[in-house]
Amino acid sequence: MQVNFSYLSEQFRDIDQYLDDIRNLVSTGDFTLGKAVSEFESLFAKACRMPFAIGVGSGTDALILSLKALGIGPGDEVITATNTFIAMTGAKPVLVDNEDGYVIDHAQIEAAITSQTKAIIPVHYTGNVPDMPYIMDVANKYGLKVVEDACQGIGASLDGNPVGSWGESAAFSLHPLKNLNVWGDGGMIVTRSQEFAERIRLIRNHGLVGRDECVVFGYNSRLDSLQAVIGNRLIPDLGWITAKRIENAERYDSAFHELRDFVRTPHRRTGVRHVYHLYIVRVQRRDELLRHLVAHGIDAKVHYPIPLHLQEASRYLGYKLGDFPLSEADAEQIMTLPAHQHLTNEQIDFVIDQVKEFYN
Repeated sequence: MQVNFSYLSEQFRDIDQYLDDIRNLVSTGDFTLGKAVSEFESLFAKACRMPFAIGVGSGTDALILSLKALGIGPGDEVITATNTFIAMTGAKPVLVDNEDGYVIDHAQIEAAITSQTKAIIPVHYTGNVPDMPYIMDVANKYGLKVVEDACQGIGASLDGNPVGSWGESAAFSLHPLKNLNVWGDGGMIVTRSQEFAERIRLIRNHGLVGRDECVVFGYNSRLDSLQAVIGNRLIPDLGWITAKRIENAERYDSAFHELRDFVRTPHRRTGVRHVYHLYIVRVQRRDELLRHLVAHGIDAKVHYPIPLHLQEASRYLGYKLGDFPLSEADAEQIMTLPAHQHLTNEQIDFVIDQVKEFYN
C-alpha cells in the first residue's frame, strides 16, 4: 500500500471544473487584482470571521507586508519561535523555545522583551494555537504589536476565537500543501482594521493610487487572479477538509496511546481546535522508524531537522546549541505522518500497523 504525504493528485482528479474556471478567466483578461481576487478575499474573510482579507503573493509576503505596514524594520526586534520556517523582514528575530505542543512557550516571551522589541509573532505551528490570551496580555503590557503567523492554521481556534482574530493582523499561506491551497504560491492577510487593510492594499501593489501616483514605496506582491480562481473553487470544502484531518488525527491518537513508551503525542491545550496541517509525534529511534515507514510505502517526513537558531543564516544572532533545549530535542525526535483529508481508513490503519510492527 502507498500512503502519500501529498494529496494533490487526488484533490485535483476532477480537473475539468478547474480548467473551465481558468478558461473563463482567460477570456476576460482579468489577470491582475481582478474580480476573482476580490471574491476570494471576501470568502476568505468570512471563513476567518474577520471583516478584511487581502490577497498577497505568499504567506512569507503576508508576514513581511504586515510588519512593513506597522513600520517595523531594521533596528527593531520581533519575538517569535525557533521551531518554525524561515522568513526575514529586516528586523532582528529574537527567538523563544517551543512548549510541548510545538507552539511558542508563552511563559518565556516576557523575558525576551527589550527596549527594541516592537512585535510578537506567535506561530500556529502544525495547526495548533498558542496561549493567545496570555500573549495578548504581555503585548498590551509593553505596547507591542501582535502579528499572527497562521500560515498553517486556517480553521483553527481557541475558545471559539479563530486564529487571525487576536492580533493586529494574521498571515496565511496558500501553498499547494496547505489545508486550503492553490496551484502555486499565494498568501492572505486578515485584519479588523480598515485603515490597516487599506495600507496593505497599497504596499502590495507598489504603493500606487491609480496607475501613475505612488504614495508609499511598496512591493509587487499581488495574489494572482488565476490562483484566486482555484481558491474560490476550493474554499467551500474547507469545513470538510478540516473535519477529516481532525478525524484522522484522532484515529492516530487513539492507536498510539498503547505505544506511549515509544510514540508520544503532543500536549493539546483545552479549548483549542487543532486543524492538523501537520500531524507530528515524538518517537523513539526516529531515523530508524522513518526508514522503516518509507521502505513500506509510507511518505513520512521530518519538519524540521534543524531548528532556526542553528541554521547557518542565523549565526549572526549569536545563538548556540543548548539555548533552546525543547526545540533541539524535538529536532531529533519528531516525525510527521500523513494525515490529509484524502486518506482512507485503510491507509491510516496501515500506517498504525507499520509503526506497531517496528516497535514490536
